[in-house]
Amino acid sequence: MNTDALQHITFDVLDRVALVTLNRPDQMNTWTPIMSRDLSDAMYECDENDDIRAVVITGAGRAFCAGADLSGGEDGFTERTEITRPPMWPYQVRKPVIAAINGAAVGVGITYSMLADMRLATPTAKIGFAMVRRGILPELASHVTVSQVAGFSRAADLLMTGRIISGQEAADMGLIGEIVDDDGLLDRAMGIAQDIAINTAPVSVAMTKALMWQNLGANIPKLMATEGKLIDWLGQSTDVKIGVQAFLKKQTPQWEMSPTNDVPEHLADLIKRPAG
Repeated sequence: MNTDALQHITFDVLDRVALVTLNRPDQMNTWTPIMSRDLSDAMYECDENDDIRAVVITGAGRAFCAGADLSGGEDGFTERTEITRPPMWPYQVRKPVIAAINGAAVGVGITYSMLADMRLATPTAKIGFAMVRRGILPELASHVTVSQVAGFSRAADLLMTGRIISGQEAADMGLIGEIVDDDGLLDRAMGIAQDIAINTAPVSVAMTKALMWQNLGANIPKLMATEGKLIDWLGQSTDVKIGVQAFLKKQTPQWEMSPTNDVPEHLADLIKRPAG
């Protein structure tokens, strides 16, 4: 991989551990199509390079990733960039992937982290699936990953309210595996990764990870495709404009759309009410 071509992340390999750093610190590492492409390229490298045995993902500065870059308005939810191969996600990498959440992980910042195998965070990190407060939808299969690690009731709380919680509260819910003070977070994540790199058999680890994700991961591509169709429509809707502008202006949104009357039939079929 040509690391010089990376624009919104950095990529280093230290003692067989890949350190992937979201690198837009002045923008709190907000997510862009370029960052998405860079991360996918990095995950391909981590998967295909046998000299890499484990992966740590973190953020530069005071945030992990504060969500989609909405500096251009609601288009930040649906903007795309050209890619030459299907996206590679952390759960697909045949090495353990650890998210070291060093600050705000909001929106895609936390849904992306949910595709990692382990999550560490600082106690004061701000974590939230804020999409429903912007008129959009949680993505990256978080509708299943959050339920898997935190249970249905807690997932409903987090995904349907979009409220912000602390890293400590996220750990209490099971969303985060370990809480580490700010100064020690990256060292702890790298320590876990280096222990894996030195003391575990790579094929055994790859098989273990595959089996752990097998049932859960089988549903992820289909769920992502469904989420994508809904997000593409919501991204052009009245409510997303209201939600994003209210967020940018720090106002209370005045929603206008109706789930009964405004969802088109071809999308309503994707979100049918449970039978019973």
